[in-house]
Amino acid sequence: MFSSSRKKIISTSLKGFRCNSQTAEALQVTNRLASNKTKPSQLKFSRIYPEFLPDPKIEFRNPLREIIERMDMLNRRRNVHIPEFYVGSILSVTYSDKHNPEKLNCFVGICIKREGCGLRANFILRNIIDSQGIEILFDIYDPTIQRIDVLKLEKRLDDELLYLRDALPEYSTFDINMEAEVLPEGSEIPINPIKVKLKPRPWLERWERKNLKGVQDLELPEKFYKRAAELADTTSQYDLMKQYMKTIPVEEQYQIFSEIESELNQLEIAQKKQKRKKSFVKPVKLA
Repeated sequence: MFSSSRKKIISTSLKGFRCNSQTAEALQVTNRLASNKTKPSQLKFSRIYPEFLPDPKIEFRNPLREIIERMDMLNRRRNVHIPEFYVGSILSVTYSDKHNPEKLNCFVGICIKREGCGLRANFILRNIIDSQGIEILFDIYDPTIQRIDVLKLEKRLDDELLYLRDALPEYSTFDINMEAEVLPEGSEIPINPIKVKLKPRPWLERWERKNLKGVQDLELPEKFYKRAAELADTTSQYDLMKQYMKTIPVEEQYQIFSEIESELNQLEIAQKKQKRKKSFVKPVKLA
């Protein structure tokens, strides 16, 4: 009896020691992150350069490949200016033909989707030319891309704008000779609150089930909305483990961007100098 009770006391004390050690480690991580002076800049990098973060799926993780890809992405950014842009921004991409490298093409359109990580990061531009919807998928670090210009830097209410495929043409039509709108340095990225009017059904997808914010009333019968409510996933927002598996831990993000922060800052400074040189107009000497 005495030995069994003694074993119980020892086991409970060991459990308490493990819990205390785990709590101490968690407090150390929290204190280290709180004392990190570069925290705001690293959070900014995670928004501007999301492709530097690895794939959150464990089966696709490879630490060595991720390090090599980050080095390749930095080398690519030293040669080609890849600006800050988001879904909803209007871009102009100049790229060469893979069959004829000396021939350059230019495409202007609105970014309707951006996804991927590492060298597999890509984005889709959409424009309507001669009453025909044209979409091109570009790899951000494609060596055939010669130049990327942001003609209008802004965000939209939704993370994806694929519903523009079923919207009226005026929401996806942009002049190929559109001039760039300069955003004052240091200002916040504007969010365009426009709500798109969709064409009548049939659509490419069931947009009433997507919980879209940037779309006007779909004017559907009540049965469509009831069915959408039945199929809606109302529990995933409370599933913390599911949300955790879809993201990269904050401490790992800090570690990644702390390694490349100096390189990114140098690239930003060089890009600002180039912008100043382009905007500078040499005064004319009067007679």
